Amino acid sequence: MPSPCASLSSTNLRFAFSKPLKISPFPRNISICRNPSRLCVKSLKEWREYEDAVRDKDLSRALRFLKSVELSSSPVDAMGSSSSSVLYSPGWSRPERDWEVLDTCLNADDMRLVGSAYAFLQDRGLLPNFGKCKNIVLEGPRDVTPSLLRESTGLEAAKLAPKKWGLTGTSRIVLIACLGGISFLLSQGIDIRPNLAAILGLAALDAIFLGGSCLAQISSFWPPYKRRILVHEAGHLLTAYLMGCPIRGVILDPFVAMQMGIQGQAGTQFWDEKMENELAEGRLSSTAFDRYCMILFAGIASEALVYGEAEGGENDENLFRSISVLLQPPLTVSQMSNQARWSVLQSYNLLKWHKKAHRAAVKALESGHSLSVVIRRIEEAMSSVS
Repeated sequence: MPSPCASLSSTNLRFAFSKPLKISPFPRNISICRNPSRLCVKSLKEWREYEDAVRDKDLSRALRFLKSVELSSSPVDAMGSSSSSVLYSPGWSRPERDWEVLDTCLNADDMRLVGSAYAFLQDRGLLPNFGKCKNIVLEGPRDVTPSLLRESTGLEAAKLAPKKWGLTGTSRIVLIACLGGISFLLSQGIDIRPNLAAILGLAALDAIFLGGSCLAQISSFWPPYKRRILVHEAGHLLTAYLMGCPIRGVILDPFVAMQMGIQGQAGTQFWDEKMENELAEGRLSSTAFDRYCMILFAGIASEALVYGEAEGGENDENLFRSISVLLQPPLTVSQMSNQARWSVLQSYNLLKWHKKAHRAAVKALESGHSLSVVIRRIEEAMSSVS
């Protein structure tokens, strides 16, 4: 059965000071950072070790450094006396640094270490909404018919189904553009048949051996298509985050996705510890399976919520089918269809309830921000509406 460290492709601080900040004479090579209840004092040289670990994407070293920071039991001010006035060295405040540990997760081989990074930040109050919805009671009927799905979302079931290549609005535009280009060349008396054969051959090789990565890379330069991918992946990311599943990273480059074994043009990698533990015991509870399916279909639900229909998600559906047939007993075709509709509906509602956080995630991804910034934007968006 596939590992719970799943690759979902698209086609799968507050620190209140009781008094104003006091600036007192203090050596420039010392940074004092305040935690709500504790204080840490580290030299800039030591913090550079952490910077190096972040730059090298070394999660183990970065997390080990953060845990090794010695914290005193009570705050002291810059002159060494007990006080709530704390000196921050610009750019080196502890909370600002902690977030960056998430940027080292992508290269981590041990997903439990990734989980430790999220637990570390949550213990320090930086991820208050991580796992916020993991124990929610999912109300409503388990049998979700196409008509019920339409009543709940206002969309036909066909609008919530991934489109095959050649049937999507994006692919139709590309096809029309290609045919228009060929017609123009023929009208100019240019024989393109030898070149056309070569192009078709390369396209076939790309589809067979590279999973369409070359074509995906070319398509990604078209802004509307690129943004749809971001919307799709933001749905996976936000749902996994709210369900308490640590996210290893979001891969938006087709070639990087191919190197990491992701089928499709992009992917969001997350880890479900409960699911992994249950599979190790040879079982899978309905709760863990439901949560996994919700995250799996969140990309499709995200597209439907923003665009009124889904184009991507074919690889998500394929992964869902591969898991469903491995269950004991395996799901029937009708049971798989119902589970898929139920999962899409639950994810759709979850993303609708947290639409502001979803928009913040899309915007952060669109700006090319790292995972730590994307997660931080989600938290900021959710805190602003709470």
